Amino acid sequence: MIYFDNSATTKPYNEVIEAFAKVSQEYYANPSSLHNFGGKVETLVHQARKQIASLLQVKDNEIYFTSGGTEGNNLAIKGTALQYRFRGNHIITTTVEHPSVYEACEQLRSLGFEITYLPVNQKGQVELDDLKSAIKDETILVSIMHVNNEMGTIQPIEEIGQLLNEYSKILFHVDHVQGIGKVPLNLKQAHVDFCTISAHKFHGLKGSGILYIRNGVRISPLFSGGNQENKVRSGTENVGGIVTMAKALRLTEANRKQKLEEMISIRDFLISSLTKLPTIKVHTVPSVSAPHIINFSAIGLRGEVVVHALEAEKIYVSTTSACSSKQKSISRTLQAIGVTEDIAEGAVRISLSYENTMDEAKIFMSKLESIINKLNEVMRDTQ
Repeated sequence: MIYFDNSATTKPYNEVIEAFAKVSQEYYANPSSLHNFGGKVETLVHQARKQIASLLQVKDNEIYFTSGGTEGNNLAIKGTALQYRFRGNHIITTTVEHPSVYEACEQLRSLGFEITYLPVNQKGQVELDDLKSAIKDETILVSIMHVNNEMGTIQPIEEIGQLLNEYSKILFHVDHVQGIGKVPLNLKQAHVDFCTISAHKFHGLKGSGILYIRNGVRISPLFSGGNQENKVRSGTENVGGIVTMAKALRLTEANRKQKLEEMISIRDFLISSLTKLPTIKVHTVPSVSAPHIINFSAIGLRGEVVVHALEAEKIYVSTTSACSSKQKSISRTLQAIGVTEDIAEGAVRISLSYENTMDEAKIFMSKLESIINKLNEVMRDTQ
């Protein structure tokens, strides 16, 4: 099996699974309980928070545990809107955000907030001049993802943060779900106020995530209840998920330092090989993109047909994001960079992890070329 769908989810590290089993079996008490057993579990949560804060180069009390990227994005966006609605009702985001950002903004629009969707250039990046022009006196939040989940395009987060730092009323949220462990981001240097991370994107477990909230920023909770996470996110802590998330992040950072160049080599080989195929159009621009995501279209074919043909060879890729793939709609991201609908219909996404190898990439290209040729022959025969 060749698994090239790591942006949808990654395989948990063996160490993560073993640690989860140990924590679940031996430290199952509620960390909010008053007794000593609960206190030991609370200590584990505290240690995990401290480890994650150290890896992200932030303070312990700026780390809030969530269930993942979708909750983190909703909490940052809606929590800011609720907290600062009397200061302004304008939010700026982009046309290429993940559905958990886009749909959260659309829901706020239905409640009376004004949403501005910034365009992107042909590389998929936001232009700073467009952002500056969109800012109003009523603007309270800018939400821009670090690495696009479909194309891999890296947004100029540090430059955006420097610009927004001139506006004291505007908060800055970054969806860092696809960037974490692949493209470093210094949250302090980039003047980020909120940052979303999800464990299952870096070989942790599903159902665990992080929302970084800069000290001094207030936010309205979306859940009411037991006042966990400093009253920001009520709900009994997922201790096993939290502890193993810290372990997964530490292991991923170690892999990044050791294996990033190899991942870049595999990415470059795949893009070079894809561009040689006459009916393939590569959308990802390597010079402005993360090392693990490649988006291309099989011209004249539907992306899901190519995905299922590769699946028959035990090679797993995807079309758009996992959250959107079953809807079979044309990618908003590809439309935003000017890809025509007929070409966008053939979109396929490859996403790598540090576990993938060059041999897998070579097998993939051999199988893909054969599949494309056969599918095109069938199309010609039916015309």
